[in-house]
Amino acid sequence: MYRMKEGEPEFLLVHPGGPFYKNKDLGVWSVPKGEGDGDEDPLATAIREFEEETGLRPEGDFKELQPIIQKGGKKVFCWALSGDFDVEKQVSNTFPLEWPPKSGKMLDVPEIDRAEWFRLEAAKLRIKEKQIPLLEELNGWLQKNSN
Repeated sequence: MYRMKEGEPEFLLVHPGGPFYKNKDLGVWSVPKGEGDGDEDPLATAIREFEEETGLRPEGDFKELQPIIQKGGKKVFCWALSGDFDVEKQVSNTFPLEWPPKSGKMLDVPEIDRAEWFRLEAAKLRIKEKQIPLLEELNGWLQKNSN
């Protein structure tokens, strides 16, 4: 999701939850994303995952971006959407995590612990390196189509 603020685009990024990422900032944020369920359409997956990670079901005109390959080899399909989202209302699904490792103690951890809006340069510092092309492509499209 992106929005225009004072003539500049801002990009919505999400921060992973849990103890592994608690004190990490640069290079760990992401676009809201996740894996499809079987034969689920990639856009339907993107909409479902966005809602699961933020609590907001996105609606509107989706712009398909070029897929990227993450470090682990997963192909990520992404769509851009103009919108506004109150990050104070972000609510994420949760998952069970054994913590500390091998302790037998289980925590219910949010998949995403927060969402924030960033301008391009700040977003590029925070987002996972392999996702930077998504921001650059969208920013280029916005520049081209703002005239």
